[in-house]
Amino acid sequence: MTATLFTPYKLNDTLTLNNKIIMAPLTRCMADDNLVPTATMAAYYARRADAGLIISEATIIRPDGQGYVNTPGLYTQAQIEGWKVVTKAVHDKGGKIFAQLWHTGRVAHPFFFGEQNGEVISASNIGIEGTIPRNRELTYQQPKAATQADIAQLVSDYATAASNAIEAGFDGVEIHGANGYLIDQFLHYSCNNRTDEYGEIPENMARFAVEVVDAIIAAIGSDRTAIRLSPGAYFNMEPNQGDRAVFDTLLKQLETRHLAFIHLGIFDDAMEFDYLGGTASRYLRQQYHQTLVGVGSYTAETGSKAIANNQFDLLAIGRAFIANPDYVTRVRDGLELTAYDDAMLAELV
Repeated sequence: MTATLFTPYKLNDTLTLNNKIIMAPLTRCMADDNLVPTATMAAYYARRADAGLIISEATIIRPDGQGYVNTPGLYTQAQIEGWKVVTKAVHDKGGKIFAQLWHTGRVAHPFFFGEQNGEVISASNIGIEGTIPRNRELTYQQPKAATQADIAQLVSDYATAASNAIEAGFDGVEIHGANGYLIDQFLHYSCNNRTDEYGEIPENMARFAVEVVDAIIAAIGSDRTAIRLSPGAYFNMEPNQGDRAVFDTLLKQLETRHLAFIHLGIFDDAMEFDYLGGTASRYLRQQYHQTLVGVGSYTAETGSKAIANNQFDLLAIGRAFIANPDYVTRVRDGLELTAYDDAMLAELV
């Protein structure tokens, strides 16, 4: 039933994956206090190098992008050197790895980066309520709406982080444009009330994401550039019927960029969105005709069936990779999987 997962997959003329199983980005908060990857992280990723592709834990592009403790960065030379150890460990095992580039936007907190490194920034000055995961004493701050100068600098900083990723030995990058973080905050009406060229209408709301994509393509090539998107609003934002038109516009433009892939960002792909006409993966397949990565509570069996049914091309697995470093071998050999438990988040194995 799962045999289709173990055939190679050609992303493009540059990159061919050994199989169709992707290790999804998993926020483990494993970096040191300077956000430098550690030797423990190198061992962690190397043990999972049998995946067709590893997508790293979300990695911040600059200090004011940090919203969680000990998340790694890609903006200092020390961080680049730390990632070199990780990528070498993965490559020595025959694997491939992309860096996921991240700015949390209004989910960031000055506790992590200090007010001298800037304010909390978002598409608009619309905040969210609640406390920071793993730092429950910290409440979210009111963000400032990014100025056009801020946006230009952000686009440049994404491109620099992508170049840093290649210097660090990554095979490519995945832009984190999903799950309610900065880029996603521009793409949904509930958190974008701008009236300039980055707001109000779909073409404007998609503009920042496209500018980031184009800047990264210019820096490292479209063959090494991917993006994760959440067309269904579900995490730290409210849905809006107008969101579909924004993603229709964005996906039409991305179709012409010939990216390595688009990766769905969702925790459970059984969720349906009325304005998308069903599940987010179904919507993406209707709107985008190149490589799609599916994710969201799939098993190897259900994911393999979804690929066979042309719902997507590659299967991303998350928590099961935490519980089973040898996930690919276990599935291929029909061995029982260890069940995931939240307590495993405290273990670096």
